[in-house]
Amino acid sequence: MDLATLKEDLIGKGIVESLRFLAQKFDGKIVFSTSFGWEDQALTHIIFSNNIPIKVFTLETGRLFPETYYVWNRTLENYGKPIHAYYPNNVLLEEMVEKKGPSSFYESVENRKECCYIRKIEPLNRALSGNECWITGIRAEQSLNRQDMENLEWDEGHHIVKYHPIFDWTLDQVKAFIKENHIVYNTLHDKGFPSIGCAPCTRAVREGEDFRAGRWWWEDQSKKECGLHAVKS
Repeated sequence: MDLATLKEDLIGKGIVESLRFLAQKFDGKIVFSTSFGWEDQALTHIIFSNNIPIKVFTLETGRLFPETYYVWNRTLENYGKPIHAYYPNNVLLEEMVEKKGPSSFYESVENRKECCYIRKIEPLNRALSGNECWITGIRAEQSLNRQDMENLEWDEGHHIVKYHPIFDWTLDQVKAFIKENHIVYNTLHDKGFPSIGCAPCTRAVREGEDFRAGRWWWEDQSKKECGLHAVKS
């Protein structure tokens, strides 16, 4: 894939036009991953309301907040379009829980990464398999690690083109878009949760804390990523 040419092709195009172009370019092999957060709900609205032929999927880890399931259901009702769910491999999950218990991720970084792999990474690999373009809701200002990324890039780990349509949007822009288009969103955002993942691994962020401070808060790490969106070091 000639990424430079693809970048040139997207110059001057708006989000809807860019997504339509990519959907045509990667016909039948383009997907969008949603975790039902602010950014993902905005992009889901854009894709569904404009009937852009991009497959939307989510990772059903089995540990999501009740509020997340509510948004999932409401989104299905509002648009009448499918959101494909990818679950953990039952053999891997059962082996981990039987050996280490249901909360082993609190005990060590190694255990947490194992849980993330089983519940998120392995299902993601299946979701991306056979596809050539991956749409995400990543924004640059979400963390210092993500500022080193570009809105269109090659993901070497998954061997796929990644496009972040709202990469340059601010949080205020996302909120305004949500409000203007009456898009259902996760009410945990109003309670100090800027980033919402699995319930046992996510807490509200206190004033002055980093955007992702609420994720795996018990770990003393500078890079709090689970591996879904690996960044260049």
